[in-house]
Amino acid sequence: MPPLLTAIVASACLGALVGLIRQWSDQKTASGPVDFGGVRTYTFWAMLGCVGAFVTELTSPALIAVLFGIVGAQQIVAKFNAPGGTTFASTLLTVLTGCLVYWEELPAAVLVAATTMVLLGSKQPLHEWTRTFTRDDVRGTLQFVAITGVILPLVPNRDLGPFEAFNPFSTWLMVVLISGLGFAGYLAMRLLGAGAGLLATSLLGGLASSTASTLAFTRRSREEPELAGEYALAVAIACTVMLPRVLVAIAVINTELASNLVAPFACMAVPGVIFGVWLWWRQRRTGEAGPAVRLRNPLDLKTAIKFAILYAVIAFLVKAAPQLGLAQSILPLSFVSGLTDMDAIALSMARNSPEPTALDLATRAVIVAGIANTLLKAGLAVALGSPGLRPRVAIVLGATAAVGVAWLLAH
Repeated sequence: MPPLLTAIVASACLGALVGLIRQWSDQKTASGPVDFGGVRTYTFWAMLGCVGAFVTELTSPALIAVLFGIVGAQQIVAKFNAPGGTTFASTLLTVLTGCLVYWEELPAAVLVAATTMVLLGSKQPLHEWTRTFTRDDVRGTLQFVAITGVILPLVPNRDLGPFEAFNPFSTWLMVVLISGLGFAGYLAMRLLGAGAGLLATSLLGGLASSTASTLAFTRRSREEPELAGEYALAVAIACTVMLPRVLVAIAVINTELASNLVAPFACMAVPGVIFGVWLWWRQRRTGEAGPAVRLRNPLDLKTAIKFAILYAVIAFLVKAAPQLGLAQSILPLSFVSGLTDMDAIALSMARNSPEPTALDLATRAVIVAGIANTLLKAGLAVALGSPGLRPRVAIVLGATAAVGVAWLLAH
């Protein structure tokens, strides 16, 4: 088949798919008759874009601008009979999809068409989700935008201070990484809603903030002592999720260190996983979803700044220690740092362990930080939780820390 005919067929198929979703969405949500364009119309738009790109190549580049102008004008006129600008945007994107197909940018064309279909088809779920947003959710989203899109491009990217241990850009990049992981977990939990099962809540709560989850579930155990077993499980799962979350953050920076940590972290996660499987089996028998706890948005500019300061201090100490002949002080530093925030020491070690010897020390340091962090959360739960929660959390998190210690002694 000639290339032009192939491009027209591919464009028509993509346009028909977009039109199918658009037509289904309109028929699903509108109460009266709709005529915003469906399968046939969007197929025409995509073919028009493809043929328009071909004719433009034969005549003048200005023709494609004229084509988009005509389509845009038609949509502006039609807008008086159709609510919103979704049809306008999706129409222009469908025409552009046809152009991309002709220009042999098929992956980009498929991406544009697929994204358009997903957004058209998710209109109702998105509206229902955004209706549940709170003022804290909006503020947290704006703060995340500020952390990533406003502050990060402004900080200088060069080494400063003694031993050139402080890089403002790298420091704030770590803030973006940790904030992004936590914010993603919080959004996922908000998407599931307050009625999410205890297992899902603890998993996503651990991704957002394992410390906040520990405190939230521990406090609830005092308010509802009859559910102490369920809340003990939630604490254990949230703390266990911390391990793969930290592993992912490290892998973004240092894949070798992440590879070294896979085995010890997997072993340390076994007690929490066993406890989680037990809950899943029990819920499957009883059909109960378990209680859920709504956590506050963990993203906050003050928290981000505190983490940046902590990370900068630890990064300086990690880099200065070998220069001052104090390499053995890394492990005590890791333990102390892990008591406050495991992410800071883990990311610092990931950025400062290029050599094999340093890599082995970094592996041990991160494990030590994980042990310290686990012991701290166990202590919080035992000190603040209900009598029924304390022994369960002590056993599970104690076993997690013990596995880490055993790994260090064996290696």
